[in-house]
Amino acid sequence: MARPRILRKNRLAPDAEELLLLARSLAMSSSRLEDAFWESRLSEVIDRLLSCNDDESLNAALDNLSKTDSRACDVLADTIESRCESRPVGTKGEQSSLLIAAPVLAWSRYSIPAGQIPADILSNIRVQLSAHVLASDVLLGLADVLFSPDQLPQGFVDCAGLNDKLVKSALASRDLHIDVGQLGQTINFLSDTRYVVGVVIAKPGAPLFRWQEADGGIAMRDQAALRWREQGGGSLRPLLPACAGEALLPMAFYSACRDADRQSRPYSIRASVAFLGTTVNIEANQLSAVVAPFQDNRIDEYRIGFVHKTTGDLVHGVVWPLLDTEDDNETPAMVEAALRECGIGDIKVIGHTFPLEYCDDCGTPLYPNCDEEAVHAELPENNDMQTPQHLH
Repeated sequence: MARPRILRKNRLAPDAEELLLLARSLAMSSSRLEDAFWESRLSEVIDRLLSCNDDESLNAALDNLSKTDSRACDVLADTIESRCESRPVGTKGEQSSLLIAAPVLAWSRYSIPAGQIPADILSNIRVQLSAHVLASDVLLGLADVLFSPDQLPQGFVDCAGLNDKLVKSALASRDLHIDVGQLGQTINFLSDTRYVVGVVIAKPGAPLFRWQEADGGIAMRDQAALRWREQGGGSLRPLLPACAGEALLPMAFYSACRDADRQSRPYSIRASVAFLGTTVNIEANQLSAVVAPFQDNRIDEYRIGFVHKTTGDLVHGVVWPLLDTEDDNETPAMVEAALRECGIGDIKVIGHTFPLEYCDDCGTPLYPNCDEEAVHAELPENNDMQTPQHLH
């Protein structure tokens, strides 16, 4: 009697299976030579999938490895990102491109702008990048849009496509024009990140950044970050009227986005304390902070409730999301340090977790109060300022 055929559910496509095999082989490599062998084969498959607009196979492989082999997942993710943000230029790869992003953290009592960058401001940004951040012999192309996080490329194919478009524009000695009407809508937050995105082109092995040059190093990188914060921040300021801002060091696209995600969390606390002080005259020493973990299947984020000491009311809240590589056991100490740096010394950390709940009416997160309840944050009734409805 013939055996019944066993149907395999959710079987991966051949391309995704090949990615698993190559990523695991690279993760188990024991030498730089073997690394180069597996990296070359893995890169070929990734490049082929990117050229076919196949985000599905890339994401399916990453999803599988995230559940079964974290080391191979990291290897595959790093390689995919590298192939998206670093592309060969020319028929024989005579040059290489690197997609870069220059993040700026900002907060405002009003909406934080995003959208088209005027030509004169874009030209000034180019001057400051060339003077303080980039190596002397690189070719630079910029997109003429100040991106919000919702407007950045959301998939690997989109990221590689933006890189390729920027390369074509840079080689033609012009910046890339993007129709902002085709980008996603920007959600309004009290504090948020904006990005200038561009591409740097150089010969393979040549320095891309100022700190890679002969007189560079760690000290030069720190100096570049300081000068960019001062001079580059000045060139960005006209794009962010009525906003406080902090320019972060431009880096490779994915690294810059991750660095902005990390730094935006303590920045959002500083922004919230400043907002309460300038808007409703509640100073840091008048506030208590309540910190608690919130989870769905695992702890996803910590939420910080700001409580007015005099009235006991929860007046504001901040979300501190956990990033992929973080240990949630270390997060409360990081949150406490950020709060104390802002002058808040009365801090309560709740040990038990809350469900990931939001307001049924407006969709904003619920925050912990001193009674260990998750409630809606409400500014004092005498506040007549126009403030964003979504706060984080």
